[in-house]
Parts: sequence; C-alpha cells; structure tokens
Amino acid sequence: MANFNFNKVILGGRLTATPELRQTTGGVMVTTFTVAVNRRFATKTEDGQNAQPQADFIRVTAWRQQAEFVSRYFQKGSSICVVGSIQTRTWNDQQGNKQYSTEVVADEINFVDSRGEGSAYQQNAGSAYMPSAYSEPAYSTPAGQAPASQGGAAPQFETLEGDDELPF
Repeated sequence: MANFNFNKVILGGRLTATPELRQTTGGVMVTTFTVAVNRRFATKTEDGQNAQPQADFIRVTAWRQQAEFVSRYFQKGSSICVVGSIQTRTWNDQQGNKQYSTEVVADEINFVDSRGEGSAYQQNAGSAYMPSAYSEPAYSTPAGQAPASQGGAAPQFETLEGDDELPF
C-alpha cells in the first residue's frame, strides 16, 4: 500500500474577535484567532422548522508575515479564507493533567470581503500598497490612434508565418 499522508485544511468564515499580534521571546510574530464557520446543514426543530444555523469555532494560529498580515487587515466580523494544516499539541497542566489543543496552523490567509464590507483593509489603506486606477495595457497603439477603451481600434497583432511546424 502506498504511503498516503497529507494534512490540508481550507476554512472560510468570519473572525470572532480582532486578532492581536504578539511576539515570542525569540522575536517571532504570532497571532491566534478563531474563525466561525457555519455548518452546511441546519437542524430541524421539533415543529419541523429550520433551527438557527450552527457554527463551528475553529482556532487558527498564524506565524511571521501571516500573523502581521492578519492582525493589520482583519477585524472582528471580517470574512476570511485560511489554508493550512491541523496540528494537535499536548502538555501537562499545573495539576499534572494531560491537556490537548487542536488548531489550524495557517499557511495562507486571504481576503474574502470587498474593501468596504467589514474588513479593516479600507481603514488601513493609507499604509498599504494601493494600485492606481486601471490604466491601458503596456503595449503601444499606433501614433495618433486612441486606445480601444477610448473608442479607438483594437490592437493589431502580427501574423506569424510557418505555423505548420508547430508541434501542437
């Protein structure tokens, strides 16, 4: 039998609190936050009506640049997409009891909201890279001809001779 081992998680949900950036004693940035993910199917109540959707609350830890990113641009209620892996830790508490913690360690964190919908992205836009408004493509148009988006002709492409020899 082949060795079939992998650990990959994709979560999409909302933050339950604004992430706070911390630093380890070794100077590594870290943040831990919880993502609320609605369950796919709602349960029925005794009278046959759909009950309130239920959610799972999943703990996520982000390190280094991912930690800085999430603490800078996300706040409570922001939609977030996290890609990572599940990690389980064990330790003994002060009474000697074995404790367990299962969490997702983030590899990638992505925006889900648009800039105006509940994310801190718009609030921090002054300190982030913001591309300028859409500009024309880098190719040039013939002199005196307006670009296609301004009512001019579409760009002309050069026809290549000898296409017969292409292997596809």
